[in-house]
Amino acid sequence: MVVKLRRPILVGGLALSFSLWILQSWYDSIVQVGEFSLLSLLVISGGLWLWKRKHPQLDDVTDTLPSDRQTVENAISKAEVIINRLEQEVDNPVDESYLASVKEQIPQLRADLDRQNINLAVTGGKSVGKTTLIGALEGKWQQHSSKQVTFQETQPLFAQASTTSDTAILDNANAADYVLFLANGDLTDTELQTLQQLKAPQQRLMVVFNKQDQYLPDERASILQSLQQRVDWAVVAAAPSPLPIKVRKHNDDGSLQEWMEQPAPDIQQLTQQLGEIIAQGGQQLVWATTMRKAVLLQTEAKDSLNGIRRNRACPIVEQYQWIAAAAAFANPIPALDIVATAAISGQMVVDLGGIYQQKFSLEQGKTVAGEMGGLMLKLGLVELSTKAITTVLKTNTITFVAGGLVEGLSAAYLTRLAGLSLVEYFQEQEIALDTSEGLNIDRLRQTLQNVFEQNQKIGFMQSFVKQGVNRLLPEASGKEIIAVENAVG
Repeated sequence: MVVKLRRPILVGGLALSFSLWILQSWYDSIVQVGEFSLLSLLVISGGLWLWKRKHPQLDDVTDTLPSDRQTVENAISKAEVIINRLEQEVDNPVDESYLASVKEQIPQLRADLDRQNINLAVTGGKSVGKTTLIGALEGKWQQHSSKQVTFQETQPLFAQASTTSDTAILDNANAADYVLFLANGDLTDTELQTLQQLKAPQQRLMVVFNKQDQYLPDERASILQSLQQRVDWAVVAAAPSPLPIKVRKHNDDGSLQEWMEQPAPDIQQLTQQLGEIIAQGGQQLVWATTMRKAVLLQTEAKDSLNGIRRNRACPIVEQYQWIAAAAAFANPIPALDIVATAAISGQMVVDLGGIYQQKFSLEQGKTVAGEMGGLMLKLGLVELSTKAITTVLKTNTITFVAGGLVEGLSAAYLTRLAGLSLVEYFQEQEIALDTSEGLNIDRLRQTLQNVFEQNQKIGFMQSFVKQGVNRLLPEASGKEIIAVENAVG
């Protein structure tokens, strides 16, 4: 059963008729308001409603775009700051090669700010008519628009035999200033998810119901209405290469001639809306593309810098975790006191802060260590860690060292949690963060919980305990070592 589209004129007419009936019924009560003023308001409201139906989401295209050049320049400068920091800390040929490639992108981004040409990507599944639509648009655009637009066809999405992944195709589309997403009917769930992926990086796009001529009029209306209800973006229908129609001519002599005639492309609504979008916000579309590239460059450079810093931080965390383990193993203490003594070292905070350009004095480091210790106690991580280690070590063959061993391994494990949590916390911060405001306790609490969950896997716990036993019992007999290794799996 085909659902018929509600005609805007019909809906508007019914609404106006109902309003006039109300006006007549309540005339005596509202005469002071003024018949002309009320009727004018109804007419204006109806006109605005009809215009909005005819031009869906055009205002939204420019509302969320960068409104000024300075915003984009600030994003480029921010990426440049991170790249300069990366240049100071790079320490191997692989990173140097990457550094050279990202440095070249900064002047290109600044040059793109003045680009006049609009890049428009046409994407969609296989056989949706991308090539034909581009051909029709190029011919029409050159005739009626002074703005230069380059139409780029992507490889087909959802093609299992393709050597290019959908992610790569979407990345290619997101490099354009605007995207036309083609569909030959109502959207599938896969197509809808793909549209969400395109929208995620603040890409501007339009859904084109292509090849609409292949449906009956009622079916076209139903599909178009469904598309408009399911997506938040502009939706237009087009037929760049309509099906040929049969033409018949009756001659004066009574004979009949028939032939197939190719109708002109039906892309008027599409070109009109594209023209309005580019005229209203063409420069902002270019700025938005440059902004996306600058943010992506910033993220990539920060990830690379954090990778370098993490490689330096992990050995420091490992060093302090075994120092804490040795201290607790030699002088066993109650589990709840581990955090306040050996498990978290103020000096470790200082050393890790130095790697991430977070400057702490030793006194500040001790304060941070105390705050983290308090968080661990409140979150119950001390008790949970000790219980997990005791479970792994449960065996009668090593009872002679059970007490000290549990304390030592717990101290090492909690120190590791503290160190890795700081690393994760620092990585989330801005590169030039001012540490004078102190730590964000709520964010640090969440980071601690995340790191604890990541380091609670049984495989990791067994490996960690085995490594700790080998370190804390280096002079134990072979028989004892075998017994311990058997106990931890």
